[in-house]
Amino acid sequence: MKTYSTAEVAKIIGIHPNTVRLYEKWGLIPEATRKTNGYRVFTDFHIEQLQFARIAFQIEVLQNGLRKKIVEAVKTSAIGNFDKALCLTKEYRDQIKTERKNAEEAINIAKQILSGGLTEKSFSMKRKEVSEYLDISMDTLRNWELNGLIRIKRKQNGYRLYTSEDIRRLKIIRTLRVANYSLEAILRMLNALEYDPNTNIEQVLNTPKEDTDIISVCDKLIVSLNEAEKNAQIMITLLENMKSKYS
Repeated sequence: MKTYSTAEVAKIIGIHPNTVRLYEKWGLIPEATRKTNGYRVFTDFHIEQLQFARIAFQIEVLQNGLRKKIVEAVKTSAIGNFDKALCLTKEYRDQIKTERKNAEEAINIAKQILSGGLTEKSFSMKRKEVSEYLDISMDTLRNWELNGLIRIKRKQNGYRLYTSEDIRRLKIIRTLRVANYSLEAILRMLNALEYDPNTNIEQVLNTPKEDTDIISVCDKLIVSLNEAEKNAQIMITLLENMKSKYS
C-alpha cells in the first residue's frame, strides 16, 4: 500500500500542510497513523477523502442547514460509512434543487408584483397593521427600513404610514428573503428598478458589484446553487468509487 507524508499530500491536493492537519483535527479525513518518530502517514484513502472534502466546500451554501448537512456527509465518509455519506450527499443535492426552485419562483412572483399581476387597492396602514397583514415582525420591518430597502413617510405626529405602493415593495422583499436572497442583493435590485423599470431582476440579483468587499453566497444565489449541484454530483461519484475500493 502506497503511503504519503503530510507535505506530499499537501502538494498533491494543492493546499498548505497545515490545512491537511486541520482537516484531520476536524474529522474531515481519517486520523493518520504515526511513525515511531511521530510523523504522520497517509494513504490513498486520505488523498481521495481530501479531494472529496475540497469539492464539498468549494461552494459554500449556508441556508436551511445545507452547510451542516454537507459537513456531516464529509465526516461520515471520513470514518468509512460510505452508504450514509451517499445518502446525506444525495439529500444535499436534492435540497439544493429545491432551494434553486424557490429562488426562481421568488423572482417570478416579484416580476408578477412589479407587472401589476398582483395588485393592492390604494390604502394606508400603520406599522403594526402591516406587520399583521404581511405576517412580518415589527423588528424585521425596522431592519429593512434601517438597511435602506424601504423608505416610509411619516405623518405630522411622527407615525409611519405605509401606502399600497410600500406594501407591494414589502411583498417583493419578503418573497426574495424567504428564498434566501440577501439584503444586499435585494437592495441592489430595488435600486436598479428605480433607475430602470425594465431591469432584468434575476441578473441583477445574481450579479454582485465588482467592488463589493464581502460577497455572500446569497448575492449570487442561483449561480452558486447551480455550481453546488454540479459539485454534489461529482461528490456522489467520488463516494461510489471510494465505497468500491475501501469498504
